[in-house]
Amino acid sequence: MGNKVIFGRYVPTTSLIHHLDPRFKFIACFWYVILVFFANNLWTNLWLGLVLLFIIQLSHVALKMYWAGIKPLMWIIIITAAVQLFFSTGGHVYWQWHFMSITSVGVIQSLYLILRFAYIITISTVLTVTTTTLQLADAIESLMKPLKHLKVPVNQIAMMLSIALRFIPTIMDEVTTIMNAQRARGMDFSAGNLYQRARKLVPVMIPLFVSSFKRAEELAIAMEARGYSPDGQRTKYRLLVWHHQDTVAVVILLLITVILVTLRIF
Repeated sequence: MGNKVIFGRYVPTTSLIHHLDPRFKFIACFWYVILVFFANNLWTNLWLGLVLLFIIQLSHVALKMYWAGIKPLMWIIIITAAVQLFFSTGGHVYWQWHFMSITSVGVIQSLYLILRFAYIITISTVLTVTTTTLQLADAIESLMKPLKHLKVPVNQIAMMLSIALRFIPTIMDEVTTIMNAQRARGMDFSAGNLYQRARKLVPVMIPLFVSSFKRAEELAIAMEARGYSPDGQRTKYRLLVWHHQDTVAVVILLLITVILVTLRIF
């Protein structure tokens, strides 16, 4: 894999997570994200971390690949945590300078913020590496099926989300190719201050936008050539079937929620 960004890439293995119903995995992913925001102390965060490590182990995908999903967003995590650290008030004051300070509450909140970012990114990566884009699109379409009675274009929404997920790794590969081409011409993206580095990204963004629009146009032409109609009724080669293992997974998810609520209260 030439690009280190793993989000949006499917990793084919024969794990238990891969065999779960994509509808359950989609709902479970969002449910886990909700639980992350309910974790307000050390024990609840440790519990969610253990649950996530167990899920990673069941997925049979290397831990370094999940780290590759977090690494591109490290600067956002660090900056957000730094803001939380220096501008939070309350508790014991360790250091203070004008309007900035480091307090015990700020340290704890910034650590919790880092954990929340890591948990959310990792669980989202679990969803995309264990579920194909076609399965995700079918799951979203199935879950949104009741909205058809309200004239919501469910098929089009599912198709757009599927295409967007598929384009994420494609665009990242394109970024790597363009940056390598610029480096071969003597461009050094790591030299200079923040403003100079931002200016050096202009020769990358322009061809990236051109390439993205070209790919989108080629996709639209291909879909039209195959007679794609957004309002057409289509059959499916692979049907979504709920198995007993999915029911067991629902029970486990409810148990995880009960334990987290208990740890939050006591």
